[in-house]
Amino acid sequence: MNKLIIFTGILLLSLSSYSQDSLMVYLEIAAKNNPSVQQKFTEYQAALQKVPQVGSLPDPELSLGIFLSPMELVGGNQVADIRLMQMLPWFGVLKNAKDEMGLMAKAKFESFRDTKLQVFFDLQQTWYELYKTQQAIQISEKNLKLLRTLERLSLVKFKVASSGRNSASSSGGAMPSETATSGASGMQAMGGASGGNSGNASVSTSPSMPSSPMATSGSSGLADLYRIQMEIGELENNITLLKDQQNTIVARFNGYLNRPMQSAVSLPDTLKQDTLNIPLLAVSDSMLVNHPMLGMLKFEGQSFEARKQMVSRMSYPMVGLGLNYSLINKNPMSTSEMNGGDMVMPMVTVTLPIYRKKYKAMQDEADLMKTATKQGFQATANSLQTEYYEAIQNYQDADRRISLYSRQNQLANQSLNILMKSFSASGAGLTDLLRIRQQTLDYELKQVEAVADFNTATAKLKRLMAY
Repeated sequence: MNKLIIFTGILLLSLSSYSQDSLMVYLEIAAKNNPSVQQKFTEYQAALQKVPQVGSLPDPELSLGIFLSPMELVGGNQVADIRLMQMLPWFGVLKNAKDEMGLMAKAKFESFRDTKLQVFFDLQQTWYELYKTQQAIQISEKNLKLLRTLERLSLVKFKVASSGRNSASSSGGAMPSETATSGASGMQAMGGASGGNSGNASVSTSPSMPSSPMATSGSSGLADLYRIQMEIGELENNITLLKDQQNTIVARFNGYLNRPMQSAVSLPDTLKQDTLNIPLLAVSDSMLVNHPMLGMLKFEGQSFEARKQMVSRMSYPMVGLGLNYSLINKNPMSTSEMNGGDMVMPMVTVTLPIYRKKYKAMQDEADLMKTATKQGFQATANSLQTEYYEAIQNYQDADRRISLYSRQNQLANQSLNILMKSFSASGAGLTDLLRIRQQTLDYELKQVEAVADFNTATAKLKRLMAY
């Protein structure tokens, strides 16, 4: 029973870590399935196969000659001639050739590493972009619910104002008759002349009844309702656009994993800040030592040096060792003791490298390629330094924005709660309420974007360090 509980706990812990480290799982999938990574690794494997090719001796040459009519010799009749020859390059040529191809294979491996690191960074950047889009959709939907609540409150207040205006209008219509009755009583009590004056006074005061404020309140409430509905329409359109963008980002993300474009992508509810685990000042030094592009150029430069040494030794003679075997039949007319005896003749061949221009040109080519590699190394190092400072800027800027928008978001939420209570109680302050609501949305989104941008900048720094 205890073992079952322990096993269940370990299983739950592993599932929890899987959900938290889903990005690491995707990186492992990309390392195995990404076509670009697989291509570079296959090219590296192909480059390794060149090492035994250039490190082997040239194929021996075997020649066979047959006499259609036997050649008459003193010691018999020669019917065939067989020759075997093996050429031997100058000492060190094969070793230099193997060194060159081995270094080029190492350069291919560094190119494979660079492609894999770039795919890892692109995958992380896309994952963080997808997280930002998902959070933007969730925040927008949450604010859409808030706008729906404001719409219902505005509609209720508009109906209350309309019913109050209708009540005031009905009571205002009854007042002239009451005034006329009051005027008639005055005429009976005070006489005709005074009664006429009283009647005129009652008619002139009837248009000044307090119905105009109610009408103004009702029209203002209707305008507020329309404004809220406009905000709802824009927010719904923005949510639809964000969902379309989400589908595009999901397709791009799955493309890195080489799997169906609409496959589901696991994202966390809350993104935590990543850690660099190294001082910022040490990033540049680590980058110049470990970056695969610099390593690739370094190995290419070394391979050109090995080629130059190989070309220098190729300008020396090549020696060929061989054996010639002549097949001789007996001659019935010959009395020689060697009649019918086959002949074996050792052979030595030496090449004469007298055309020196081509060897000189090959050496100059190797020197120029080595110089070009040095120039490329310096250009790449300068470009990496520029990327380093840009990544540092993005890293520090995102770190500042995380602290800023966290405080701003808290203040905006507090202001929003106060204005919501005020609007629910009196119906006033809709403009400020909408403005604070929009600020709350912006700060919440910016806080999410700041964390994602911080992690993206961290991933970029790790990419530069080949971490």
